[in-house]
Amino acid sequence: MDTAQEYATSYEPIIAGAHRSHGEHAALTSLRDASVRVAQPRVSVVVPTLNEAENLPHVLPRLDPSHEVIIVDGGSSDDTVATALRLRPDARIVHQQRRGKGEALICGWNAASGDIVVTLDADGSAKPEEIPAFVEALCDGADYAKGSRYMYGGGSTDLTWLRSSGNRFLGTTVNLLFRTRYSDLCYGYNAFWRECADKLACDVDGFEIETLMNIRAAQAGLKVVEVPSYEEDRMYGSSNLRPIRDGVRILRLIFRERLRRLPKAAPTSQHELREAGDPAATGTLAAGHA
Repeated sequence: MDTAQEYATSYEPIIAGAHRSHGEHAALTSLRDASVRVAQPRVSVVVPTLNEAENLPHVLPRLDPSHEVIIVDGGSSDDTVATALRLRPDARIVHQQRRGKGEALICGWNAASGDIVVTLDADGSAKPEEIPAFVEALCDGADYAKGSRYMYGGGSTDLTWLRSSGNRFLGTTVNLLFRTRYSDLCYGYNAFWRECADKLACDVDGFEIETLMNIRAAQAGLKVVEVPSYEEDRMYGSSNLRPIRDGVRILRLIFRERLRRLPKAAPTSQHELREAGDPAATGTLAAGHA
């Protein structure tokens, strides 16, 4: 990985969930039109923490003061919470009921009040200065913007050969099974419109949350773009990620999702309702558009 690459704000669309039905397409179109989406969206930044008191001074002051900051703490034994409140007195503190990054992110989404939710690691590896590029991608029409260290303008000084190789293998597997074109599957820097959180419908506690988010976004037919992102080394402490153990869990998750049967989308157009034998197709539905 070239560590000298400069950050760029360009982003690339990903064809995710391209084989959606007419009903799914109509529902998705109405979802986008309903929000339309505010010109200056409010941004909530969800920061999972576990003993990150030394790292937070290098992260929180770099966030836009207008952003809502949600610290989701997993039971830190150091001064993580006190440090967060000293740096951002307006931060919202959420205490996890269980352990794991996945559960932390879900708690954060549920607590967020902004139009856009951004997930940001607390260890200093992700650059808060990149948040505007994610927001721009969403405001330009995406439902879900995911960071990529492999795009031009992205990079990493933190990825080991083992982690990078595993990431590429898992990403190729997802792309083949779900007809996506993700370049960086296992990366935690992502953003999405809060109204899309239910579409992601995540239900895992661990590091496999990022993979599940990407798969569910494709399954839901969300418009996904990748944003180049540069990952730096963790500043202090050690990561809780275990490449072999977590890689196996992610692989199991991928096949679980592939075998999962999704419910068929409910008919939404008048033609589909007629085919389904719904009497509303000739009466109530037409009246609703009168």
